[in-house]
Amino acid sequence: MKPSEHLTVRGPEDILGFIPHSLGYWPADSLVAMTLQGNRLGATLRLDLPGPETLADPREYARTVRDYLLADENADAALLACFTNDGWMEPPGTYRGLLDALQTVLGAAGMPVRDAWYVGNSFWRDAFCTDPSCCPSPVRSVQAIRDSMINAEMVFRGSSVGPAPEDGAHTPPSLSGEDRAAVLASEATWAAQLDRRRGSREQFGQLMVQWEALLANVPGQPLPVNDVAFLRASLRVPAWRDAVLVMAAAGQAAALAGAEMFGIFDAGCILDPAGPALPGPLPSGLPASGAGLPGREPAGPDTKGMPGIPGYGEVLLGLDPVVPAWHTLNSLDEVLEQLSACGGQAGAAALTGRGWIAWCRGRGSYAAAYLGCALDEEPGYRLAELMLELVRRGTLCGWAARKEAAWRKFEPDSA
Repeated sequence: MKPSEHLTVRGPEDILGFIPHSLGYWPADSLVAMTLQGNRLGATLRLDLPGPETLADPREYARTVRDYLLADENADAALLACFTNDGWMEPPGTYRGLLDALQTVLGAAGMPVRDAWYVGNSFWRDAFCTDPSCCPSPVRSVQAIRDSMINAEMVFRGSSVGPAPEDGAHTPPSLSGEDRAAVLASEATWAAQLDRRRGSREQFGQLMVQWEALLANVPGQPLPVNDVAFLRASLRVPAWRDAVLVMAAAGQAAALAGAEMFGIFDAGCILDPAGPALPGPLPSGLPASGAGLPGREPAGPDTKGMPGIPGYGEVLLGLDPVVPAWHTLNSLDEVLEQLSACGGQAGAAALTGRGWIAWCRGRGSYAAAYLGCALDEEPGYRLAELMLELVRRGTLCGWAARKEAAWRKFEPDSA
């Protein structure tokens, strides 16, 4: 959706129809809170609905919602939607105490609740209205939300509502048993070669060239088995895995500067680089495969990076660059989906990368699902643990928190 094009909200059906597009899926057993900036929709937050113990005293839950929404510094009001089938069992409703607490807490924070709704699988209704002339019984059909003008407009612009995170994170294997065995066997061979070259500047340079060329020319079909195996093997080296993420968002210079700062290069490692010639022409201006990256003296222990080039921490938290290379990150997400299919440590690395990209996009539920799958594949996988802690604390990626950098702003229209 282009930033200059605004959606017109005509009623609650439009607001509720926008939520699945904002999240990427139709939520269930969820509280969705949306900030308002005047008459414009702001950030969207989804949380699991609390259980009976929390509902008995929902004030702490309400304060958690408030703290998340305060990340939108321009918010001056809020909208709430409880996606549940228990919202109309008996007046005033199962979650009325929760909504009352949210009204009190958000109102005190300068974000008064303008409206709230219950949305079930088949029906929806206003959470506060008891006037039968305005909110008649039986309640309204969810089909009115699916048929809303906003939903139609979003679909026309190329937006789609996908599976829930817990389903979407589990990518069905696209490889046959025979191909999977071939990938794992080839991966083991590549891993043995790459392990001996962890300190090689030339190997690092070739990897960055190969990854960048691949992401500039993402194939429309599955990668060859040997290429999948090599790329998976490269992700098993944590420093290279991080460099791929940084390179995709901020370019090769940032990847190199960070690698030097962390001292991963060993001048004594003089083995020739290993690796297949991955498909697709090289991006303009890149050296030929095997040429590596430009030489430079290693950074000293107190060096924070080259002037004007962001460090790994700034990139991984979405603080720098001002706007990441979203097209390249989208390509990386597609490639990592293929690389995750065979599981194992490399699968955990690929899933963690997808979790990070989802977090950068502002899709915390998807991020948590991918990171959880990564930890299922490789319990204790450190980067997944660190990222999951950020997600669970409600920490926003810097790019997702700023509209001028947000992923949605750079998504092309389908028309």
